[in-house]
Amino acid sequence: MNIVELKDKKISELTDMAKTFNIDGAAGMRKQHLIFALLQAQIEKDGLIFGEGTLEILPDGFGFLRAPNYNYLPGPDDIYVSPSQIRRFSLRTGDTVSGQIRQPKESERYFALLKVEAVNYEDPEVAREKILFDNLTPLYPDRKVNLETSSDNYSTRIMDLMIPIGFGQRGLIVSPPRSGKTMLLQNIANSVIASHKDIVPFVLLIDERPEEVTDMERSVNAEVISSTFDEPAERHVQVAEMVIEKAKRLVEHKKDVIILLDSITRLARAYNSVMPPSGKILSGGVDSNALQRPKRFFGAARNIEEGGSLTIIATALVDTGSRMDEVIFEEFKGTGNMEIQLDRRLADKRLFPAIDIKKSGTRKEELLLDEEILNRVWILRKFLSSLNPSDSMEFLLEKMSGTKDNKDFLNSMNS
Repeated sequence: MNIVELKDKKISELTDMAKTFNIDGAAGMRKQHLIFALLQAQIEKDGLIFGEGTLEILPDGFGFLRAPNYNYLPGPDDIYVSPSQIRRFSLRTGDTVSGQIRQPKESERYFALLKVEAVNYEDPEVAREKILFDNLTPLYPDRKVNLETSSDNYSTRIMDLMIPIGFGQRGLIVSPPRSGKTMLLQNIANSVIASHKDIVPFVLLIDERPEEVTDMERSVNAEVISSTFDEPAERHVQVAEMVIEKAKRLVEHKKDVIILLDSITRLARAYNSVMPPSGKILSGGVDSNALQRPKRFFGAARNIEEGGSLTIIATALVDTGSRMDEVIFEEFKGTGNMEIQLDRRLADKRLFPAIDIKKSGTRKEELLLDEEILNRVWILRKFLSSLNPSDSMEFLLEKMSGTKDNKDFLNSMNS
């Protein structure tokens, strides 16, 4: 029996399994407690269970394997990892560890890891040799992420041409309320997953509405990690730290990882709530030290010379009426190497994507686009700069609607 398979099952399937093991009161149990009972019953039957999870090391030196299914929340079915195992295999927070587990002893509350069989899906001895993320060499993105997947998905077609994303991009989607940022994130996520099967995608939703979380989980085939608005700021911070640490560990193994974060503003608000006051308060009630950790999160995005990359595309909220949100945005403005500016007036006219082309762009786009395409994009930008945002978007949508892909669209510019 594998603990990961149990966590992926629906509660109705687990209840049916509980009947075969003669577990009393299964229908009234929470999912995590029911899994705990099933594991205990399985151990009593034949003794072998395999577990997997993402390691979180606590200040006392020991750690627990948390499950992404529960957004890395502590639960009764977490697996205890001893300090000696952590030292022996040089484990760090964010490592995905799998192996054989044993039943808790009389005075214990948790299952314990008996034998480490894989770290980040590799042999534990190989995993020990990896170079620390902070020691890897950051470069400008020089490999383009292909966002163009279908002729009628104009959001990603326009981005692929005018605001290209590279592996290792640090992008900011600047969005007023109700401008279509969530739909744009979904389109980006689905395009990236469809075009690049080997990329590891994460969608991190901080301080979001529960129904938006469900919608994202059903719309995007990626690991969706969330902390909804009814949860405390400490929870938002813990979720974000776990996701960025897991991403860093994967990049150390030369994987390409993308994190889509909604939103960096709410994450910065959460850090501002949990940080001890320094006595220096900026305008809007932001503590001067509070933004250092969200900046470190955003700054982790980079293309790695030794192999692998970490791409972060985050939304930043503006025009919310909150002075704090303005201060947070001003602090993050200029830290990214790609910016997409959404315009509420375009969204009000039902023009999607509501992108202000003139204010949006990618730094060093010449590293991502072929020279011929780049020259045509510059000619197109020169023409669009004389139009207002609404007219330029209408022009692009009208011209793109008659072409099957961007190559066809650029060729039509000659005629």
